[in-house]
Amino acid sequence: MAKGPVSIQQILARAQSALGSLGIATVYRTLNLLLESKRIQTVILPDGQTCYERSGMGHHDHFQCRRCKNVYDLEVCPLHLARGTIVPGGFLVEDHEMTLYGICPACSEAKPKKTAARLTAKRARAPHAHP
Repeated sequence: MAKGPVSIQQILARAQSALGSLGIATVYRTLNLLLESKRIQTVILPDGQTCYERSGMGHHDHFQCRRCKNVYDLEVCPLHLARGTIVPGGFLVEDHEMTLYGICPACSEAKPKKTAARLTAKRARAPHAHP
């Protein structure tokens, strides 16, 4: 199961890895059936990308990794803005959706390993000093 909303391309790749040859038309037909039955819902990211996630999850915000581009559900709402709040300018809040951007834990952990591997390779190529 996904840890956040998934794109059509991600759905197709996962389905093909499990089922072999599966066409994009089948994915679209299945998504439409799931949308009609309200088992899934669309999530439109700020960049315009359409993703899909399970319905009935209640309010939650998202985090998109700038490296791997994966989108994750956040378990807490960092904004804590209640319905009915009036924000500066007189705007009455009914709901909100937020996507935070940065580096996910997997990509954050991967960077030091790559750097360490490069340093090790660089040291191995360097001429050794003799006393």
